Amino acid sequence: MSSKLSLPNEPRANGFFVDGVWNSGSDYKRLDRVSPGHGAVVSSVTLCTAEDTDKAVAAARTAFEGFWSETPGAERGRILLKAAQGIRAQLDEMAYWETLETGKPISQSKAEIEAAADHYEAAAGMARLITGETHNAYGEGMIGLVTKQPIGVVGLITPWNFPFIVLAERLPFILAAGCCVVLKPSEMTSTTSLMFADILAEAGLPNGVYNVVTGVGPEVGEALSNHVDVDMISFTGSTAVGERVLEASKSNLKKVGLELGGKNPQIVFADANLDDAADGIVFGMCFNAGQCCVSGSRLIVEASAADALKAKILDKLSKVKLGDPLDPETQMGAIVSPQHFNKILGYVEKGTAEGANLEIGGTSAEVSGGEFILPTVFSGVEADMAVARDEIFGPVLSIMTFETADEAINMALDTEYGLAASVWSKNIDKAIGVIRKMRAGRCWVNTTIVGGPEQPMGGFKRSGTGRECGMMGVEEYMETKSIHVVLGDREHWVN
Repeated sequence: MSSKLSLPNEPRANGFFVDGVWNSGSDYKRLDRVSPGHGAVVSSVTLCTAEDTDKAVAAARTAFEGFWSETPGAERGRILLKAAQGIRAQLDEMAYWETLETGKPISQSKAEIEAAADHYEAAAGMARLITGETHNAYGEGMIGLVTKQPIGVVGLITPWNFPFIVLAERLPFILAAGCCVVLKPSEMTSTTSLMFADILAEAGLPNGVYNVVTGVGPEVGEALSNHVDVDMISFTGSTAVGERVLEASKSNLKKVGLELGGKNPQIVFADANLDDAADGIVFGMCFNAGQCCVSGSRLIVEASAADALKAKILDKLSKVKLGDPLDPETQMGAIVSPQHFNKILGYVEKGTAEGANLEIGGTSAEVSGGEFILPTVFSGVEADMAVARDEIFGPVLSIMTFETADEAINMALDTEYGLAASVWSKNIDKAIGVIRKMRAGRCWVNTTIVGGPEQPMGGFKRSGTGRECGMMGVEEYMETKSIHVVLGDREHWVN
């Protein structure tokens, strides 16, 4: 097993990237990033301005109108394939910085960077498969064509919890569609998105197609969302901020794609493999320390199996390796910031105050100088409790019980969100019947948090709009045009 990595000798000073040119940001205000897992400054980000955003949008517009929108899909695909090769060549370094800035285990970062490369390879093929329709039922005098064309300049705003894989679930499909991008990564986790600018340039992506403007949401994010020369905004983050992005989009009625919050159910029937279910549930709540929008934070279990399943969950949680994110043995890492750390512990206090039973965890842990919270389980949870309704975004599981399948379905649907859901049962008729009732965009049967770039993802209800990945993820960034072609001479209206 490889040895644990060390912190950098000095913080990495990041600039920003517009029209193929790096600006060091040396004369700008900067924001230091403290590693969540270590309590030490590891990087700093340039605080760009609305003027920088304007320049990036102008560069993207020039590239889009000048050449990128007309570049053949085969050529776009070749660039995406080379980008995937570049990601794999720098996998270790990118995973290192992803771990330092997010606090997630290095093993998870490596898996996500590797998965990101898969997305660029998948999108490379899709760039060549963009199709339309023909309509041949008008009679001999007319034929109809339906074509797809890139929507234009896309403003892309990505979150802190999965900076590089969320980018990969969007960017390659945007580029495959023929659009140009202005990216605003989270100010807390910008490094890998900036590193990728050089990888794309080396892969042959022309100047102006990919631009990265760093900074905070109220400055750069608002400027992008309001910008009248941005044709579409793709935002991933909280529902509250998503609402503000949607409001800002009225500046030019730009298209908006949103992947927002979730309070996702895991329904477990008594006939499930309880060992598998327990393992999946523990993985789902500890993955990225629960800071995951599709985390299965609501366990809805058949009453006759509740005690047995809870015992298996608690046993597994007692064995989860919480530790230094740079240690390859670590399974669960740190909480992203002191503010979020306090928010999660505040929900633990609410759960206890409202009468839920604290089964395990609920406290912080002293590990490697960072912000860590032990995996936490509440039982005896009622539907009106805050821990059952609010997106906590931490390693907190709420257990509720049911007697009938219909009751389980109603409990699962009793939420304003609709991002993800899992069903565990060895009765395939039951499992498929229940999963079909879920109002959620990403669903699993007898597993959780798996999948690849082939299938679309997105939310129902207040979890968002639009779809990412797959061919639907390419078409999300395209406009549909109907063309009517008259054959032969026109029959004149005026004689």
